[in-house]
Amino acid sequence: MSTTPATVQFSEDQAEAWDAIAEALEAAGVDLVEGTVLPEGGAPSVLSVIGKAGSGKTLLLANLYKALEEAGIEIVSGDFEGRKRKERRTLAILAPTNKAASVLRSRGVPATTIHRILYTPVYDPEYERIAEWLAGQGERPKPDLLGDMGLTEEVLDRAKAFYDLHKSIPGALASAGLRGSDFIQGWKRREDPLDIGFVDEASMLDERQFDDLREIFPTLVLFGDPAQLAPVNQSGEMCFERLPAASKHVLHRIHRQAEDNPILDLAHALADDSLAFEAFERMIETAAARDPRVVWAERVESDLMARSPVLVWRNATRIRLIQAFRAAHGAPADALLPGEPLICDGIELPLKHRKKRIDLEARGLIKGAQVIYLGPGKKPGFSRLHVMGAEEPRLSAASIIKIELPDEEEPFIPYAARMGAAFLHGAAVTIHKAQGSQWPDVQVFAPDIYAASRAGRTEAGIPLWKRLAYVAITRAEHRLLWVVRPRLARPSAPLSIDDLPKGGATLTLEREEEG
Repeated sequence: MSTTPATVQFSEDQAEAWDAIAEALEAAGVDLVEGTVLPEGGAPSVLSVIGKAGSGKTLLLANLYKALEEAGIEIVSGDFEGRKRKERRTLAILAPTNKAASVLRSRGVPATTIHRILYTPVYDPEYERIAEWLAGQGERPKPDLLGDMGLTEEVLDRAKAFYDLHKSIPGALASAGLRGSDFIQGWKRREDPLDIGFVDEASMLDERQFDDLREIFPTLVLFGDPAQLAPVNQSGEMCFERLPAASKHVLHRIHRQAEDNPILDLAHALADDSLAFEAFERMIETAAARDPRVVWAERVESDLMARSPVLVWRNATRIRLIQAFRAAHGAPADALLPGEPLICDGIELPLKHRKKRIDLEARGLIKGAQVIYLGPGKKPGFSRLHVMGAEEPRLSAASIIKIELPDEEEPFIPYAARMGAAFLHGAAVTIHKAQGSQWPDVQVFAPDIYAASRAGRTEAGIPLWKRLAYVAITRAEHRLLWVVRPRLARPSAPLSIDDLPKGGATLTLEREEEG
């Protein structure tokens, strides 16, 4: 008997995947048909839902989340985890990056990052009291018992109304004039297992993350796109491709959901084995002539680069475009301008500063995170930053910012603490690093895709240029600009940070540099 919800019009592929996941959940003690939940889980299981862009993976994930919530499953996020109870069953919805998690949150799915689950915060008891009440796991706190927090009944009502609508505890606290980060006493690496885990953008998982997730979640469902690029140094293979055939459920394109979408039409055309690069470019030119969502661009738009990086294949191209962007904006050689985009390149801290590393990563400064430079911090080497996609995006951290130069092995470093978060400029990024992110408008530097086609390389039997083009094209939410000339348009306005949400006070993650 099919368990799919009658209110949702699923494709045959989606219905089959739903039923397989529902069967695994039933074996683990969660019955989606009856809406009943047993306190104990069953044998561990790992399933995958595989499909290209437009196949309905996100729709399936969102409806599974709603069904589990209606059955009484509690949501675990990096912001709050309720008290352990024997009968308690939980679901965590994860993505590899803040940007990927924010895409899900924008569609009503309370996603968090894998890092926020691997590293859990230790909260002040007053925070837990408020969070448990918001999540329906505790009594309404009395304002006079919350110390000098300044909460009134009216403010609590506003926070509860926000949470009921958005399922975000940080957002609810923000509506009450508070920040969850104010209540964090420390961080710890997770040791206790959780219950059910959904992982989006699973093509980005490396072996270590996959092993960690299997250890934490007895029931794990991966949602991934097999046409994307595999993690670097992983032989072109993605973690879900090694699962048994019975555990893999393939979705095909759903035309009613992707109807009249020229960007998805182009992405799916790449599956044609006989399609050559030149013929593909002719398809793009034809699409651009009839639909404004595809643009045959003679130059790179520098205005877009400040928030939506140009996607390239070669590092040399990336560096040249960054230098052209900075020159167009009159950026000085020895400093950054507020509004310049950065990409986190990892955390450079020794092991003895493990807590600082966890602080930075938990706030979103993980490798590949997109960040906007706001200005220098109060101490030398510190920078004020806005982390794109994070729920609490503003922070100040010790930084090592590297500006790479053409034909130079050593980058120029305008700001450098002795240790902290490392950044590269983000006006252009490689297509590999763009995975998991989406932007309203995306510029793809076509000469690099052509160079990949001429190189004749393949990845898992597929021409590399097709994988690159597919990933780059599907980063565009609304408009694709296929840039065919190495030229840069002049900016129409100076760089600014006025478009970024102001938020609350900036959090300083590293208050002192230790020798």
